[in-house]
Amino acid sequence: MARTIEPLIVGKVIGEVLDMFTPATNFTVHYGSKQVANGCDIKPSMAVDRPKVQILGPRVSTNLYTLIMVDPDAPSPSEPALREWLHWIVVDIPEGSDATKGKELVPYMGPKPPTGIHRYIFVLFKQKSEMMVGCPPPNARGNFRTRQFAAQYELGLPVAAVYFNSQKEPAAKRR
Repeated sequence: MARTIEPLIVGKVIGEVLDMFTPATNFTVHYGSKQVANGCDIKPSMAVDRPKVQILGPRVSTNLYTLIMVDPDAPSPSEPALREWLHWIVVDIPEGSDATKGKELVPYMGPKPPTGIHRYIFVLFKQKSEMMVGCPPPNARGNFRTRQFAAQYELGLPVAAVYFNSQKEPAAKRR
């Protein structure tokens, strides 16, 4: 993933979901063989299973990360009354490994956009220490606030983010 925030500004990720930040960590997100790049299109059927998220860096590092996935366009981009819809939270992910090595706080939920084109955002935070042994998961997936969660658990600003677009797939035609 390129360490640039311009696509995040153009895609209104910075502003609507995140504050301005300086990318400081590289990570990759793959659905099968397709790597997520800012603004790319991924069909919901390709994203049913959780993606492989790899945090690049030395395996001997003691750095830990929190990964959050949200949809700021729920239920509709024109009326996002449920902004942000929470799709996934994983904490205590060691640098140099993938998200399966962390602790899943909120189970993965694939995209299911009911109408319009939705943005699905992966946000990575560097933790100050091992996290949230007693951290309760959010009460609901709707109206989650990434900024508020980061403030509550003293995560600071993100160190990386990437997003993709997805929309409802047409139903198969019957003959």
